[in-house]
Order: sequence, then structure tokens, then C-alpha cells
Amino acid sequence: MEKKNQETMKLWQRNRFGMFIHWGIYALPARHEWVKSREQISDADYQKYFDHFYPDLYDPAEWADYCKKAGMKYVVLTTKHHDGFCLWDTKLTDWKVTNTPWGKDLLRPYVDAFRAAGIRIGLYHSIIDWHHPHYTTDRTHPRRDCEEHKAGDANRDMGIYAEYLRGQVSEILTDYGEIDMIFFDFSISDPDNPGKYQKGRNEWQSEKLVKTCRELQPGILINDRLDLQEFDWGWDFTTPEQFMLRKCPVDGKGNPIPWETCQTFSGAWGYHRDENTWKSTEQLLKMLIDTVSKGGNLLLNVGPTGRGEFDYRAKDRLLGMGEWMDTHARSIYGCTQAPDDIAAPQDCRLTWNPETKRLYVHIFSWPPTGELYIEGLGGKVKYAQLLHDASEVLENPRAKWQQKWELATESTYTMKLPIRKPNCIVPVVELFLD
Repeated sequence: MEKKNQETMKLWQRNRFGMFIHWGIYALPARHEWVKSREQISDADYQKYFDHFYPDLYDPAEWADYCKKAGMKYVVLTTKHHDGFCLWDTKLTDWKVTNTPWGKDLLRPYVDAFRAAGIRIGLYHSIIDWHHPHYTTDRTHPRRDCEEHKAGDANRDMGIYAEYLRGQVSEILTDYGEIDMIFFDFSISDPDNPGKYQKGRNEWQSEKLVKTCRELQPGILINDRLDLQEFDWGWDFTTPEQFMLRKCPVDGKGNPIPWETCQTFSGAWGYHRDENTWKSTEQLLKMLIDTVSKGGNLLLNVGPTGRGEFDYRAKDRLLGMGEWMDTHARSIYGCTQAPDDIAAPQDCRLTWNPETKRLYVHIFSWPPTGELYIEGLGGKVKYAQLLHDASEVLENPRAKWQQKWELATESTYTMKLPIRKPNCIVPVVELFLD
């Protein structure tokens, strides 16, 4: 199966920073987007959230504004999560937003608003569906402990569901213009129960699904959750979730694999009113920097409320990150991991722009003496400056009398920084290299 998405991949990797949006009727219970599964809620009891969904404060132009202010270049919205609820006027089910009290498509305004703001469009689509009548029981299903429900699997046909899945994907990839990426979520394995409750490429009919995507949207990027990892045509990037890689992943030939970590502000993807483990702006910025220093992208999630607004804590973090990005964005966009022969100083992360030949030193912990050295750069630096204000940073080679304690090698580049840390969360030194 031929790929025609090389330009999309280049742009996606250049942009580095995106917004994930998890939104659906699970915003009403406000107890995690997996509330139906976690609390094993029946369809009948879950219906009240469908019957009361009315996001009267939904303003996708405001969402796009926050996305842009944060420095994010692309966005991915959940068209359908695991509960099967659809944010668009699908022709294939009645379990959709146009049948709620709101009564209007939510996907079209989203696409139009973010596209107007110059933000690249992505869609998330769950391949799990707890609402569909032919979706069989597995370890994620809300009725997994209900014997009567499990007995009904004999009359369920995952082939019918796979056709439904392709039909809905065809709708969202046909009716909303150019789509840059689709994030499928997720194939199911159960290592503790081999052979039981597994769902993968056969259940999803993944090859047909990928073929549909690539035919309808030739430039689209597809993530790696359809159980097709060994096929080059089956995916474009890998997606570690809620943890950070220690280094850039590589294939069997040592080539870097495109990757994106998806992360939350707290412990939930959907709106969770009482979740209090929110990361600080500093933690989130360091997460972004660390990701780019390893050649990856960061997809940072927002879970809007049941009325359609971003949580006040999310707004605060987005604006805080944007304030830093206003003066430090060029250490993120177009950057990747530094060459192997350049070692990051202690408590620092390096990003490298191969086009401009500039190296960025992100200082996580300010050195108490103001001295910072990098191995592998001796004689290679033309000019150095603090990025936020373009103030010069001077080279500070070891004096002869100091060398009796530590002899610097010719490959060592030492700079002299101010004793006091600049007034920015993570200061950055920009090095112009020969």
C-alpha cells in the first residue's frame, strides 16, 4: 500500500506541539472519560448524560485562540470515544450529538474554527465501541462482569461492527476537508488471559480500514494502534501515552522512528471536576522540551466541560506555556535531537535545528556559578546568546591557573552566564555553529 504523506510528515515533525481534545457526554458525570467502564454503567443508566447534553458555551473559535496562544500548531479532537457517542451527524447510528438536546453537529464548527486560525486538523476515532450492538465483550467493556451480556456474544458479529467502523471513518474523512492525521484508539490485548478478550487487526479489519484512510486522504498520517506494527503501510508514527521515552526510538536499521507522546494536564483525558494532580506550567514546558530533545512531538490534552468551555486550570497552563513560547518558539519548531557527538550539560536538554545549524541549550537548573560547559563544541561556536532577549553570552575558557584542578579538553566549550537566573521559566542559550 503506497504512502503519499511525506510532506505532511515533514510539517507535523516541524510543528512539534499539538493539542488533544477529549470531549463527549462523559463530561457531564465529570468523573473521567472511562466512567462508563470504571463504574460498569449500563446503557440505560448512561442514557441520562445523552439526554442532558447541552454545551451552550461551546465556542470553537475561543478554543482555537487558546491553542494558538499556547504555541500549538495542530489539534486532534475525539470524534467518537469508547462509549460510542458521536460528535457529528453520522448517518450510521442514532447515538449522536444531533439527537441530544443540543441538536447540532459539533465537528463542523471545530474544523472551521481551527482551520481559520491556521491550525492543522486531526481527528481521534475510537475503534472500541461499548454502545454498538455487535461489539463483543472484552476486558474494557462496562458489562464485562454481566453474565447475561457475555452470553449475548454468540449473537454478535464483529464483522458487522468493522463495516460500521469503516463507514464512520469514511464519513469524517470525506465531509470535513483535508485532514492531516487520524488517531485510532486502541487494539486490546490481555497478557493475563491469553486467547481471551483480545481484539486486533482481525476484529477491526485493520488493513481495509487503513486502505480507506489512505484512499480518501492520501496525505494523512495514521498512528500505530491498529495492530499493524510490522507493516510499513499500516502506520506512520508511534504513540507512547502518559510516559516519557528515555531516547528516540529507532527501527531495526537504526533509523529514528517518528513519535508523539500524548499527555494530560492531570490524570484524566475527559473533564474531571475533582482531579487535583494538575501539573504546573514549568512541568509541562519541561515535558515539551524533553520530548523535542529526543526527536518527538507532544500532544497535550484538554478536556472541555459539559457546557463546552476549557477548564480554568487548562486555560492558565496554556497561557503560561504560550508566554514562554512567545520568546522561545524557535528552540522547539523545526528542532530535533542534537547530534550524537554533542553531550548535554548537567540539568540541561539540547534541541537542534538542522536547517539553521543552531543548537539550543535549555537550562532546567540554573548553574550556581554561572558557568556552563558543553563537550563536543570546542572551536565550533560562532556566537552565543540568551534566546529570550538576544543578550550575548561570552565564552569563558578555563584559565591556566584553574587547569591544575580540571584540565578542559579542546572539545570543551565553556560559557559564562549571569549569576542570577533570567526571569523566564526555562532559560535557553542559542548557539550559532559553524
